[in-house]
Amino acid sequence: MSHACESCGLPIANGHYCSHCVDADGRLQDFDTRFERMVQWALRETPDLARAEAEARTLAYMATMPAWAQHERVLAQGR
Repeated sequence: MSHACESCGLPIANGHYCSHCVDADGRLQDFDTRFERMVQWALRETPDLARAEAEARTLAYMATMPAWAQHERVLAQGR
């Protein structure tokens, strides 16, 4: 039975985070690292997407993830 990574939403078999969201020691990567990698993924998936829009969409998505919902950058975007 799988569930979702609490950082990015990818399906995982166990634990809280997928292998893309943790460092070599298994700890969740910092917000800025995850944010940038998720923005880069969005830009690859939708090449005509403006960076500012990719950032806005990524921040909105991260707000739905348990790992980031209470992060100061996520909370600030809701103001």
